[in-house]
Amino acid sequence: MSELAINGGPAAISGYEAQGEPKLGTAELLSIARRFGYSEDALTRLAAAVSDTDLPPGGPHLGRWYGSASPSCGEQFEAAARAAFEVPYAFAACNGTSALHAAMVAVGAGPGKEVICPATGFLATSMAAALTGATPVFCDVDTSLQLDPTKLEALINERTVAVAPTHHWGFVADLEPIVTIAHRHGVKVVEDCAQAPGASYRGRPVGSVGDVGCFSISAYKIIGGGEGGMVVTSDERLYDRVRQAAEGGGLWRSDRFAPPRYEGELFVGGNYRLSELESAVNLVQMQKLPQVVGRHRAVWHRLRDQLGQWREITWQHSNDPAGDIGYMLRCFPATHELGHQLAAALRAEGLGVGYRGAGAAPDWHVARDMYPLLTTCGPACRAEQCPTAADLYDRCLSLGLNQWLTPNDVDMVGAALRKVLSACCTPA
Repeated sequence: MSELAINGGPAAISGYEAQGEPKLGTAELLSIARRFGYSEDALTRLAAAVSDTDLPPGGPHLGRWYGSASPSCGEQFEAAARAAFEVPYAFAACNGTSALHAAMVAVGAGPGKEVICPATGFLATSMAAALTGATPVFCDVDTSLQLDPTKLEALINERTVAVAPTHHWGFVADLEPIVTIAHRHGVKVVEDCAQAPGASYRGRPVGSVGDVGCFSISAYKIIGGGEGGMVVTSDERLYDRVRQAAEGGGLWRSDRFAPPRYEGELFVGGNYRLSELESAVNLVQMQKLPQVVGRHRAVWHRLRDQLGQWREITWQHSNDPAGDIGYMLRCFPATHELGHQLAAALRAEGLGVGYRGAGAAPDWHVARDMYPLLTTCGPACRAEQCPTAADLYDRCLSLGLNQWLTPNDVDMVGAALRKVLSACCTPA
C-alpha cells in the first residue's frame, strides 16, 4: 500500500483515457439553422464551415449561466430591458404568461385575494392571477378598449391586492388615474405590456409606471423570435419576490441555500428562467425595438390624419396618441349592419379588415368568452357586469397595419378607407 496522497504519496488517478464529445455540437447548430428555414444548400455550406473541433472544451451551455466570466445572453437581455424600459430591475422569463404569474405572486396574489383585470385582452392576464389561487375580477372598458378608470374604484375591497391594466394591441391604458386610485387603497399595479413593448404613457415607457411591468418578447408580438418574457420593476423587494417565484431553487441568491434575510423573501416557486438560446435571439430583437416602434407610429399617424370624423362610426380612443405604437386601426360602427357593410366593401377594395358582429364565435380576448376561467372561478369574476367590453369587442372593425408600408402605400390605404367611408357614412 502506497502512502496516501493527502500525506504526500502519489495520487491514485493521474488522468483518464476517455475522450468525450461535446453534449451540444454542430448537429444541434444545424438543427437550429434548419428551423430558421435556411435552404439545404445553405445548410451544406454551413456544415462545411464549422465542426465540433471549433467549439470550446465541453461545448456550449445554453442554460442561464450565473457567475460566468462574461455576461450571459440572459444578463445582456435583462440589461437591454432595463435601458429600454427605464427601470433598475429586470428578469428574463421563459414567456409572457410566466412573467405575469411571477409578478402576481410577487404582489401578494393568492387564495382569498382578488386581482382586477380589464374585460378585454387575452385570457393570460386573468389566468395568471387565477393560477395563484386569487380570483380575477373583471373591470369594464371604455372606447379605448382599455380598463375604464371610472369603473375601477367600485371594484376595490379588502381582498384586492392588485389591478392589472393591459395595454391592448399597441394602445396604452390610462395609467395616471388607475395608479392613483390603486395606490390610494394600498393596491399594487401590474402592467400587462405583452402587446405594447416600446409604447409609452406621458413620456414614460409602459411597464415603468405601475409597480411591476410584464412583457411578452415572442414570435407572436411585435418583437421576439420564439418564446420569451420579461418582468421589470423599480422596487427591489418586488424584484426579489419575482425571482423567487420564477427561480424557486434560489439560484438568484448570492448564497443560494442561506436562511431568509427578511420576512417574505423565500417561498415555494417554479422555474421560469429563459434559456440562453432564446435570450440570444431576443437580445437582438430588443435592439431593433426603437426602429420597429418608430415605423409603426409613422404609418399609423400618417394614415389616421387622413381619415377625419364620421357620424356613424367612433374611432378607438387614444389615451396617449404620442405614446401608442399604433399597429392596429380600429373603429366602432353604430350598428352591426353597418359594420358588415363596411367590412365587405373594404375587403373588396383590397384591405384585410376584420369584423366580428353579433353571434360571432367565442374569443378568449373578451371576458364573456373566457371559458377556462369562468368554469374555474364562476360568477366571482363578474364578467357579466362588463357590457361595454362585450358590445365594443363585437362591434369593432379592425385593420392591421404593416410597419413597412411606404408613404405611398399609406396614402393608398387612406384613399381606400375614405372611398368606402364616404359611400357608407356621413362626415361629422
